[in-house]
Amino acid sequence: MKTEKLVALETIELQNEISLSYQHFGQSYTHAPVILINHPLTGDSNVAGETGWWNCVIGDGKVIDTQKYAVIAFNIPGNGYGGRSANLVEPLSASDVAQLFYEGLQALGIQKLYALIGGSIGAGIAWEMAAKFPDFIQKLIPVSGDWKATDWMLANVYLQKKILETHPEPLEIARMHAMLCYRTPQSFKLRFDRSWNTDRNMFNVESWLSYHGEKLAQRFSLQAYKNMNHILGTIDITQGRNTLEDVLRSISSEIHILSIDSDLFFPIDEDRETVKRAHAVGKTIHHHVIHSDFGHDAFLMEHDKVITLFEKIID
Repeated sequence: MKTEKLVALETIELQNEISLSYQHFGQSYTHAPVILINHPLTGDSNVAGETGWWNCVIGDGKVIDTQKYAVIAFNIPGNGYGGRSANLVEPLSASDVAQLFYEGLQALGIQKLYALIGGSIGAGIAWEMAAKFPDFIQKLIPVSGDWKATDWMLANVYLQKKILETHPEPLEIARMHAMLCYRTPQSFKLRFDRSWNTDRNMFNVESWLSYHGEKLAQRFSLQAYKNMNHILGTIDITQGRNTLEDVLRSISSEIHILSIDSDLFFPIDEDRETVKRAHAVGKTIHHHVIHSDFGHDAFLMEHDKVITLFEKIID
């Protein structure tokens, strides 16, 4: 299957009456090693091809080579991708989504993942899958994410919820707030340096924030954003289990954490603490750091740096 063409959205009807949509790129998932990609908060299953949000990383001859691997990407239920309804019977947790993704893979006949790569909220869901199914994933690769929602994350999720519930322009304002977490003060200075937009009679940084707010409102529904924001605050692989150390010891996967040193959303110190706690109980976690001025979004912007790290990890 050529990644240069738009890959059709397919659907699996699970036994619990959840409809799980996905896209498949590359080789047959019944014969080739399978890599699952978990998308970020406003991302989707369209990870490769002409319009794929990670097409610099995934494709024929690229670091995640669709001439060698079968790449699967599910849509987090309720994200509304492909014109699907974002309405859910009840809110899902990150743990629920991990269970649904596993059931979807089982329905496709996939018994083992060669690699599971998740970005941002997708990294949290990847951690949840590893905790639930500790022998299912050969290589676990969380990117710019964490195994739990920190107090800082919970505070941002709460503020986003209040904006979405009360503001007359909920998506626009929620997105503007989120962009302040996804980037850094340094990246703003490098890009804008207090420059003025004469056409709009405002600072360029203000125009840029307005643009991103308007762009999201055009392609995302309010309910879908509420669903995703809720899931973000539920990430916690120790919920209903014992300690982090117990969970890490149970996971058989080779674990590679990719952090961004300027990430304000998922701070690198949290990953360092995870690595330290893992090593203290004899569990090796390989920690890779992307040095960037761009903050959390660097994994979507600094493709060369991501590719360099993946070249060391994937094969």
